[in-house]
Amino acid sequence: MNQVSILLQTLDYVGIAVFAATGALAASRKQLDIVAFVFFAGVTAVGGGTLRDLLLDVPVFWVRSPAYLAIPLVVAALVYFTAHLLESRYRVLLWADAVGLGAYAVVGAAKTLAVGASAADALALGILTATFGGVIRDVLAGEPSVILRRELYITCAFAGALTFVVLAGVGAPFWTGATAGFLVAFGVRAGALVWGWALPVYRARPGRDSATL
Repeated sequence: MNQVSILLQTLDYVGIAVFAATGALAASRKQLDIVAFVFFAGVTAVGGGTLRDLLLDVPVFWVRSPAYLAIPLVVAALVYFTAHLLESRYRVLLWADAVGLGAYAVVGAAKTLAVGASAADALALGILTATFGGVIRDVLAGEPSVILRRELYITCAFAGALTFVVLAGVGAPFWTGATAGFLVAFGVRAGALVWGWALPVYRARPGRDSATL
């Protein structure tokens, strides 16, 4: 296995582990049983990558490698026995999600480019890979979706995936693009969590009077 493959797989496992942790933390907030912990961890961890592979019409990644399912199982068990030690589980969930977001923005874009898809496809699927698992987690937990929070979220995945795709396009070494993409996505998300970074939002205005149309 070459260095590129090792780095990509490392990012992939990091994304799986931290997203699994966020899923298990969501289950702990709902005071669910150990089976629910494993289920939440698993679907959160593999949701984005599964959607990516289905859209690319390639074999789903976790079907070919049992490790991708073993990691959520182990993480779910660890969180089940240690979640009560955390002062603020939701805060930990958000920061773990930020790490997973950065890792999976790069992984999603890299795996898309690896099958010969376009840069635009890589950008779109990098964003989907990074965000879809969190959407599934929040829907299952009945929590307000993280993508609907006021501060930046999808934009962070976009920034990380775009950084990686641009650097890959100009011939930068893979580790350079991957590291930069991760740091950009995580850094922007960290700024959103700490300082509330956000883009201007649409504000409703009175409609036009039908009598003037």
